[in-house]
Amino acid sequence: MPPYETARAEPASNNKQRPISGETAAGSSRSGPDPMGGEVPEPRRLNRVLSFDDWVPDEALHLVMGHVEDPRDREAASRVCRRWHRIDALTRKHVTVAFCYAARPARLRERFPRLESLSLKGKPRAAMYGLIPDDWGAYAAPWIDELAAPLECLKALHLRRMTVTDADIAALVRARGHMLQELKLDKCIGFSTDSLRLVARSCRSLRTLFLEECHITDKGGEWLHELAVNNSVLVTLNFYMTELKVAPADLELLAKNCKSLISLKMSECDLSDLISFFQTANALQDFAGGAFYEVGELTKYEKVKFPPRLCFLGLTYMGTNEMPVIFPFSMKLKKLDLQYTFLTTEDHCQIIAKCPNLLILEVRNVIGDRGLEVVGDTCKKLRRLRIERGDDDPGLQEEQGGVSQLGLTAVAVGCRELEYIAAYVSDITNGVLESIGTFCKNLYDFRLVLLDRERQVTDLPLDNGVCALLRNCTKLRRFALYLRPGGLSDDGLSYIGQYSGNIQYMLLGNVGESDHGLIRFAVGCTNLQKLELRSCCFSERALSLAVLQMPSLRYIWVQGYRASQTGLDLLLMARPFWNIEFTPPSPESFNHMTEDGEPCVDSHAQVLAYYSLAGRRSDCPQWVIPLHPA
Repeated sequence: MPPYETARAEPASNNKQRPISGETAAGSSRSGPDPMGGEVPEPRRLNRVLSFDDWVPDEALHLVMGHVEDPRDREAASRVCRRWHRIDALTRKHVTVAFCYAARPARLRERFPRLESLSLKGKPRAAMYGLIPDDWGAYAAPWIDELAAPLECLKALHLRRMTVTDADIAALVRARGHMLQELKLDKCIGFSTDSLRLVARSCRSLRTLFLEECHITDKGGEWLHELAVNNSVLVTLNFYMTELKVAPADLELLAKNCKSLISLKMSECDLSDLISFFQTANALQDFAGGAFYEVGELTKYEKVKFPPRLCFLGLTYMGTNEMPVIFPFSMKLKKLDLQYTFLTTEDHCQIIAKCPNLLILEVRNVIGDRGLEVVGDTCKKLRRLRIERGDDDPGLQEEQGGVSQLGLTAVAVGCRELEYIAAYVSDITNGVLESIGTFCKNLYDFRLVLLDRERQVTDLPLDNGVCALLRNCTKLRRFALYLRPGGLSDDGLSYIGQYSGNIQYMLLGNVGESDHGLIRFAVGCTNLQKLELRSCCFSERALSLAVLQMPSLRYIWVQGYRASQTGLDLLLMARPFWNIEFTPPSPESFNHMTEDGEPCVDSHAQVLAYYSLAGRRSDCPQWVIPLHPA
């Protein structure tokens, strides 16, 4: 359940006098000798202690609540008494709804009438990898229709992985356009540039427009011209990884009128056409996109001069001959994104050696172990490292080299300030996981995917390495491990449960050997809130029993397991406010059996279960079967 929905007003009897912080019934000792000498004064009786709630005026509580930002702290405060619950409702400025079907828009409006910022997440993360069809659901219309007009203080809206139509955006603009400051549509579908043009004309206070990886129907580039003409306060514009075509002249006009423009991430546009824009955008610090359309023609791009404050950079289609473009200011770079370039392993080594102040590095696994050794030697301040999957051509991988335990060990030893690691690797050992646990004490997010390119992996299973990493990286809150069959035994799975007490989100793939391993894992996951499983050997019954063992779990998504045609064993996890949605496996999977006579793991069978105060959703597609007890 979302944090704001767990807050319940306590009965009036709970508003009685409470001990002041630090003084509890157990802690108030009786009269007796003082260990330091003398007599202890007569203790104050609990019923004579002035309640904090009695003598603090509303105005002071409003001010205090205004400085409490962590949702968990807010939730705890709202549970103290009815008065605190009410003041929390009136002072809460931001709410994140982790899953759009977990609550009702009307309930949110009633609970937080003065909300200024709302983040709403839709489809499961698997939608980013093509595992969830577009017509699955997660429609923005009910939320916008219910909230846009009544929430009179709403200034910022962030929708992620949702279906948003032009009509939805038009309704939002009519209601909130005069004061909307942030509109973030992240990986959304369903709208066109017509609605962007309306936003540009009407939302003149807009400071952030974020459209990254959205599927947008392009009906012309007028929207950007309208934005440049009508807006003078824009700080962030992001339409990166979209197919929108824009005119460089409109970008130059935008830079002239928006002196505060700090960040621009855009779709493909030849970098040589942006020379005037870069000359005008003096405040720009973050740029990604553009393109080197004529690779090898350095003379065409030698006049490109980036703004003086630029320190976050991501360039598209850059090759070896274009690298000198970034050398003049490489010492100032704090973020470098090389995921969409044509660089070789040696090119990565050459560039990174010139960037000692990097905090964020995003690359493909073509960087190889040699490139990561340079990272470990050079980038001592690095906080975030992302290594995405590269070209699948085995010949190219053999030539350039992939990422293995050698490169990750070099990074772990050399970059001890790392907080985030996400990597696709070709080989791995227990030793490198132990090294990460030993040296990367600040790690809060770790994600590892073991590719299946190599016939044999050096050191499997990874039980001891995973155990060491989790025991030593006590700040971990998010953990993902996608291996190959045999990558983690039941013992390793139980280690994850035993040492993941602080982890709130977890993705596991190809782990464990039996249902027993899953149950052992679940018993230890006392704080896990969100779990995703893929390509696992577990039965429906084991999945259900595991869910019942995790008291904090609010959401679970599973794809690929020993599925039945009906999913009836999933009903074992049924409980109040718990929705279960089952996508049956394809019939062909039942023609193939394992040696034990069980159906083979079918990657098309899916289960989604989650807490919801909104009841069963009404927009399930026909191929999704809601399960509920008779």
